[in-house]
Amino acid sequence: MQRKSGILLHISSLPGPGGIGTLGKEAYAFADFLHRSGMHIWQVLPMGPTGYGESPYQSTSMYAGNPLFISLETLREEGLVTFTDEEYTLEGDPDHVDYPAARALHERLLRRCFAQSFSTLQSEIEAYRMRAPWVNDFAVCTAVKSHFDQVLWTKWPDEAIRLRKKEAVSKYTEMLKTEIDFHVFCQYLFQKQWFSLKKYCNALQIDLFGDMPIYVAEDSADTWVHPEVFQLDRNRIPKRIAGVPPDYFSADGQKWGNPLYRWPYMHLTGFQWWIGRMQHMLTMYDIVRVDHFIGFANYYSIPYGAPNARIGKWVNSPGKAFFRKLKRVLPQARIIAEDLGSVNARVQRLIDYTGFPGMFVLVFGFGGSAEENHHHPSHWKENSVGYTGTHDNDTVLGYLQRADAQEVDNARKALGFDRIEDGPEAFIRSVMASPCATVVLPMQDILHLDNRARMNLPGTIGGNWAYRMRDTDLTDTLSNHLSNLNRTYGR
Repeated sequence: MQRKSGILLHISSLPGPGGIGTLGKEAYAFADFLHRSGMHIWQVLPMGPTGYGESPYQSTSMYAGNPLFISLETLREEGLVTFTDEEYTLEGDPDHVDYPAARALHERLLRRCFAQSFSTLQSEIEAYRMRAPWVNDFAVCTAVKSHFDQVLWTKWPDEAIRLRKKEAVSKYTEMLKTEIDFHVFCQYLFQKQWFSLKKYCNALQIDLFGDMPIYVAEDSADTWVHPEVFQLDRNRIPKRIAGVPPDYFSADGQKWGNPLYRWPYMHLTGFQWWIGRMQHMLTMYDIVRVDHFIGFANYYSIPYGAPNARIGKWVNSPGKAFFRKLKRVLPQARIIAEDLGSVNARVQRLIDYTGFPGMFVLVFGFGGSAEENHHHPSHWKENSVGYTGTHDNDTVLGYLQRADAQEVDNARKALGFDRIEDGPEAFIRSVMASPCATVVLPMQDILHLDNRARMNLPGTIGGNWAYRMRDTDLTDTLSNHLSNLNRTYGR
């Protein structure tokens, strides 16, 4: 296997004006940095529109892109919208996204762009509607949700549109035509900018590595349009929801709230819904990481309305049947199995059957004995993706500053460093030197940042997903250092 390395940095974390990273010139500058550094992979988090808590893992659509990532500067350069630099400037902390302010700014200017350019682009947008049959359903759902003051679609006061009756869909489509057109317009702009960036990255031999949550959000266009594939009651309310039992991250477990799938129905229909989803993801990305892959072997089922995740139960999923079909339809799919969490024998058998690379995370590797800890560097293997850490745990420096003294001592002895501040570089070198064919380093660890740059604290809402890199971080010194590491370790 060819040895490659890459960087994990979400689009929102890029620098630039407007309060949040976008698909504009800063994204291309980061691609150039990756290329200069000898990196061949850019991993991002899910790219969909975010809802409550701004989690990309609770998107309002599994197909749509986040309009916040549309580069308004690019649109201005193309003559599609006019605004001054002052209008596109947000005061505040440059190291963190202020989501409400960024959303208000971007929506105002996107609506201006719509007013100025929709008619000019109408023929292209209609062609896009034909290529993306999901986009109109998404736009209708989003427009109706706005019409009803953003309440969950399961609480819309008009039962007919809530249950997606044909007459009601026609009524609201006509009534909200301009708003629907606006949301289709935004998706057209997003996909145009995304695939332009993808083409640029691929020309530099950089693969875009995407992340696909196994579940979709309850308050999403996906559950509204396809209620038949989920465990919902006759009123479209989930019967049971997804999560995980008590673990490293939470003593009460995690109650995610996502509706669970009707796997027997999926099986009877040849997994068409899932195949379509995978096809879309593999169009957007060169590599796809399936978050919570263990859910394809068995899933944790929690009663809807339960106070916590302690009273859930494990239920078997279709496992091999789905992947037999997937391999026939998409034989060249490059998929990574996020196999963190409760990996029992059934999960391991499924991973072995698929042959997909799993994951090792070095910050998990120093608790307990080296022999029994799966993530200890002595257990890492070639057909895997190695990380210093992920978006769900602290940065390496933050971890070392707060971890149990014995864990830190274990890390020091295994990796050969003394001072805490030297820890991030030791972790990076260990990952780069590992037998894993692919390794990915979070940008925060490359920059040796502490826990103020942490991306997400699982089980909490508010203050997450906000880290932003500074425009002065991408130095020649840093790219030369990473390039030297790649040469040293044969990547």
